[in-house]
Amino acid sequence: MEGPQLDADQALARLRDGNRRFADHVISLEALLSHARREEQARAQLPFAVILGCSDSRAPAEFIFDQGLGDLFVIRVAGNIAAPSQIGSIEFAVERFGVRLVVVLGHSNCGAIHATLEALDRPEAISPALHAIVDRIAPALSVLDHHYHPDRDRMQDAIRANVRYTASKLCEDSSYLDEMCRKKGLRIVGADYSLSTGEVEFFHPCT
Repeated sequence: MEGPQLDADQALARLRDGNRRFADHVISLEALLSHARREEQARAQLPFAVILGCSDSRAPAEFIFDQGLGDLFVIRVAGNIAAPSQIGSIEFAVERFGVRLVVVLGHSNCGAIHATLEALDRPEAISPALHAIVDRIAPALSVLDHHYHPDRDRMQDAIRANVRYTASKLCEDSSYLDEMCRKKGLRIVGADYSLSTGEVEFFHPCT
């Protein structure tokens, strides 16, 4: 992308348009042509949005939003959690590239959410290292009952609760991001990606 950086509304509109194309099985010419600009991209980047998404192999943000090389600053971690390294990465993109939109992207049938719901009933069922992720998701699910039932409705509530919690933690744990939201036009929004339809629904604090 060339020229001045997009504001939050413009960036969000661009993501919405890109996801509409993806859900309709369309790939934009701009995204395809970006591959031919690898040499240019090697010299500099100017992403227009940050995506904090899950590591799930079925949820690559560049595809979901039909964007090309250099368009998105993507951070992927199981459960789209806000650990210090993720927060630092977001601060870097906001400060260095002037990004004004951060999207916390959850998705349907998330394995990390499944694991957390199971761990609430049977903590011994998960590996010690997995606790680093589960322990960051569990507080988000405190609004749910703590009995694991693998039904879609409960999973959907848990996925969205985790996205909202992560979005709130970004400003709670980063005075820099909080100030940028209050004074500099940064917006942090939640989103939910459907693996089956390909559609992304944006929600709190964006409606």
